[in-house]
Amino acid sequence: MIKSMTGFGRAEHCDEKRKITVEIKSVNHRYLDVNIKMPKKLGFFETSIRNLLKEYMQRGKVDLYMTYEDFAEDNFSLKYNRDIAAAYLRYLNEMEKDFGIENDIRISVLSRYPEVFTLEEMEVDEKELWSDMEAVIRSACEAFVKSRLDEGENLKNDLIGKLDGMLNYVEEIEKRAPAIIEEYRQKIKDKVSDMLSDASIDESRILTEVTLYADRSCVDEELVRLRSHIKGTVDTLNAGGSVGRKLDFIAQEMNREANTILSKSTDLSTSNVAIDLKTDIEKVREQIQNIE
Repeated sequence: MIKSMTGFGRAEHCDEKRKITVEIKSVNHRYLDVNIKMPKKLGFFETSIRNLLKEYMQRGKVDLYMTYEDFAEDNFSLKYNRDIAAAYLRYLNEMEKDFGIENDIRISVLSRYPEVFTLEEMEVDEKELWSDMEAVIRSACEAFVKSRLDEGENLKNDLIGKLDGMLNYVEEIEKRAPAIIEEYRQKIKDKVSDMLSDASIDESRILTEVTLYADRSCVDEELVRLRSHIKGTVDTLNAGGSVGRKLDFIAQEMNREANTILSKSTDLSTSNVAIDLKTDIEKVREQIQNIE
């Protein structure tokens, strides 16, 4: 199936220990460009997250946002730093001797000095935490991929409709080609007849001129290649997968053929059809930029 490069996915994990919320969104990009925003204390999981995301996406500018709340009551421990308290007390006693003032220090006062008591966060079980994180990230990725597939199906249907319209333009140009040659032959014949004021005209000379004109204005090869490119695009869309780059290349080739047809055309109606064809090719190219 076809995937759009625009997508969104969200998932949440919540239990008695923690709450993890993950949101993923993306827009068009030539390559896979992942930007991860999450709490610093979870930064050591970034490489694992990036590797996980690559299982679900190949192209696009992807932003992942993660929030984390820890509910564990035993996640912190209070530490008494005896050496620091002893140092404070020793210096206070020295101050009493140096300045001859009463040392009225109490435990309640000493305990409030910096670093006497510290609150330290306990080490978490990384395997358990990653298990929860991986599950919620995968859930967000699955929702993200589904949104890309849904949008991709809409893109596919729109593109096939435009490609059908392009085939109609190709058929119009093909049908018009023989009439253009005949009109040119008659134009030459009338012009020569007026110049010579003579009913007898050398048909072989006119045929030679018309043949040269037909050769210069012939777009049969371009039309054959256009048909092939249009069919190739439809087949690629139906095959699915990560085909954005391939489709972009085919669209460039279609645009080149349309330019050649337009440059060869000396017929107004054919030129107008070729311009409409180029317009639709450009619309197709713009849509293809949205495909992974």
